[in-house]
Order: sequence, then C-alpha cells, then structure tokens
Amino acid sequence: MITAVNTVVVWVLDQDSAKAFFTEKLGLQVRTDVPSGDDPRWLTVGPENQPELQLSLMVPGAPLQDARSAEQLKALLAKGALFGCTFTVEDCHAAVKELSARGVAVLQEPQHKPWGISAIFRDDSGTCHELLQPQHGMPADSIS
Repeated sequence: MITAVNTVVVWVLDQDSAKAFFTEKLGLQVRTDVPSGDDPRWLTVGPENQPELQLSLMVPGAPLQDARSAEQLKALLAKGALFGCTFTVEDCHAAVKELSARGVAVLQEPQHKPWGISAIFRDDSGTCHELLQPQHGMPADSIS
C-alpha cells in the first residue's frame, strides 16, 4: 500500500517565474528541470531537509487537461482561488517577516490556531499557501 508522498503538483502560470519564486523567495531547491519535448517541462523543487518530497510546478494544459479546462484552471489561479501547500516553519512570525521582506504577499498574518501558529501567503501565480508553526508537542507529521 502507500508508504509515502513523493510529488505534489502546484499549478503555476509560468514555470520560469515560479522557479524563481519558489527558490529565491521561499528558499526551496530545484530537484529537476527537464525539458520534455512535446510533453510539459518536468520542473520540481523541494526543501533541502526533505529530499524525498518534491513539488512539481506545472502549467495547466495538455496532456493533463483539454484546452478549455486548462484555461479555466489558469483563470482560477489568477483569481487566487486555489490552495497549494502547508509549509512547516520553526517560527511563523519570523518566517512571515522574512518572506514579506522578500516581497511575498502575505494574506493572513500569523494567528494562533488549535494546531499551531498559521499564516497565509500567495505565490506569484496566485495560489495560496500556509506557513505553519506546529503547536508545541504536536509533530508536524501528525497534523491532518
């Protein structure tokens, strides 16, 4: 049965712009960047300390979606209607301060939640992501 998550898709409007955002602003590492001819470019990034996990930065389109569906997904991205990932941080307040200084759009300042301290930011394609400082005593991998 399933033993782990390897790749998570994050829909983006432009792979070069997304690559710069996720590496330069968020500090993730490029894992793969392979042109695939007629197929979509395979571009993945991930956190340095979690080599088994990669985020695939994918532009909507063939072969995964027909043209109409791809345009609808792009419109949802541009509108900011999609949620992407939750990124674990040691100090949510410090992470928000650092990301804000790098020009990242923070939509929700850190707030205390039952599961930890949470903030929301938007990537350069419009997708919202969470920064999470797990509640003391609650490991990040136990949050559902």
